[in-house]
Amino acid sequence: MNAPHDHRRLGRELGLFDTDPLMGAGLPYWLPDGAVVRHVLEEYIREAEREAGYRHVYSPVLGKRELYEISGHWDHYSDDMFPPMELGAEQVVLRPSLCPHHALIYRSRSHSYRELPFRMAELGGMYRSELSGVLGGLTRVRAIHLNDAHIFCTLEQAVEEARAALDLIARAYADLGIRAARYRLSLPGDGGKYVADPALWRRATALLEDVLEGIEYDAAEGEAAFYGPKIDVQITDRAGREATLSTVQIDFHQPERFDLHYIGPDGAKHRPVMVHRSIIGSVERAVAHLIEQHGGAFPAWLAPVQLVLLPVAEEQVEHAEKLLGRALDQGLRAELAGPEQGTLGARIRAARLVPYQAVIGEREAAEDGDLAAVRLRDGRKPGTMQGAELIARITEHVAARSSEVGL
Repeated sequence: MNAPHDHRRLGRELGLFDTDPLMGAGLPYWLPDGAVVRHVLEEYIREAEREAGYRHVYSPVLGKRELYEISGHWDHYSDDMFPPMELGAEQVVLRPSLCPHHALIYRSRSHSYRELPFRMAELGGMYRSELSGVLGGLTRVRAIHLNDAHIFCTLEQAVEEARAALDLIARAYADLGIRAARYRLSLPGDGGKYVADPALWRRATALLEDVLEGIEYDAAEGEAAFYGPKIDVQITDRAGREATLSTVQIDFHQPERFDLHYIGPDGAKHRPVMVHRSIIGSVERAVAHLIEQHGGAFPAWLAPVQLVLLPVAEEQVEHAEKLLGRALDQGLRAELAGPEQGTLGARIRAARLVPYQAVIGEREAAEDGDLAAVRLRDGRKPGTMQGAELIARITEHVAARSSEVGL
């Protein structure tokens, strides 16, 4: 039986995403309204990262097998990777992670200590060879679009950079209406899936414990990345199931494997620390959680349609179209639902998830009038207001990224 806000059901009902057997399991596609939510979310993250001093890059979704042998993925993570593809004399792999590519980008030129911390971000694709039995909706997929970043810094800067990443996560959660269930310090467990370097593990763990000072957290063995410990920000869905959405990691392993360095004030080469962080994790999991968290009634700034114009009769369509044009000119995502789509009551019900509704009847469309009777998604009716004022107030509310609908 579906949970009340099961994102798989809502995603299809609301026209956000779907799947097709010919595309394959775990490979969802995004429909227009879902693509809007995804695009707005991606732009929000990029803007937040730019403001925090990150530089954005693009890197390919393929890499030579040798790349992942150097990074350690091939030895410790190959069960979750797709098999290599033969390209002439080379083998290439769909990447399971972005960090090896970012290490190579950092290594492509010399860096001075004056450039550090160097914050590199990408919203990039990667692939995991998930078994069919665990795939579902947007939460377990084979094609992932990860909000990823790597900070190359000195040892003295690592704790401050990791704390700043946690602050970015908290800010994003507040804007998105997401609540963190708990913080987890993920440590290695038994078995050979982890890099064997106890000294580096102890070092990284001690730094993350400093990062978490003053924050309540749980430690969990067996949940670390293969190359180091991490802080996981855990969320729960409406059924009480827990998942990791955001992560912060401190990594000494890959800077060593890729022989990364910077030139210090003494003119000598020094090894940087690599801080991995993801503010919203994968776009797929983030949107799945937002669908369930809000039941499809997204905050106004994320909503696929922010304002719907509802002319009562055909005579008011022209006035509604003028107001629609002005709303679009101001950057709002607005639509007109005319009388041909049914009775006014039916159209109001159909637009129940749209944050703002503007009803235009005979009085509102009077010859010298520019009015709209405003309805909010939660049933409140602020009353009749000038079209220009309505658009200005919605625009201001959207810009504030409030998780509540208001004017």
